[in-house]
Amino acid sequence: MGEKLVVGLGNPGRAYAGTRHNLGFEVVDLLATVKKIPVRTEEGWAILGRGAIDGCSVILAKPQTYVNLSGIAVADLCKRYTVDPMDLIVIHDDLDLPVGVIRIRTRGGHGGHKGVRSILESLGTDLFTRVKIGIGRPPKDVDPADYVLSPIPTEEAPLLQEAVRRAAEAVEVILTRGVAVAMNRFNSL
Repeated sequence: MGEKLVVGLGNPGRAYAGTRHNLGFEVVDLLATVKKIPVRTEEGWAILGRGAIDGCSVILAKPQTYVNLSGIAVADLCKRYTVDPMDLIVIHDDLDLPVGVIRIRTRGGHGGHKGVRSILESLGTDLFTRVKIGIGRPPKDVDPADYVLSPIPTEEAPLLQEAVRRAAEAVEVILTRGVAVAMNRFNSL
């Protein structure tokens, strides 16, 4: 079994820290901390760390291309490390899920998420696993682009912190017990 690539989507820089669009980065940061895999190496268009999660060889990565161009970084990492898209796990925010809900999917479209669309276009396949973190829909008078880039409101922070923790746990289950087990466990919550 080859190395697995775990990619959290987000935007680089302090201006984007703590925004809904950076939840993928937060999951990678949590995994890096808990599993003691420093994510500091700059390679291609990403910052990454290599190590093991419960015996499974992994690359944890945070693309530095900005979310909408994530496919450039992901395709480069897949090529650089000879990772099959079926060994790729992408973690991202999702407007169509209620705040704090996570869903695991093994294929499908982008659902309007420009980062996922970029990955689909760059890889030429939808056969990769996604761990989606619900952020809810914006109010009617707020543009979705502004909504995903705005700071997480205080009242949503506990729900999203718990979702980040569960998403990290879901990634561990995918790596160690398989995606079907993870879907049965996390998609029912």
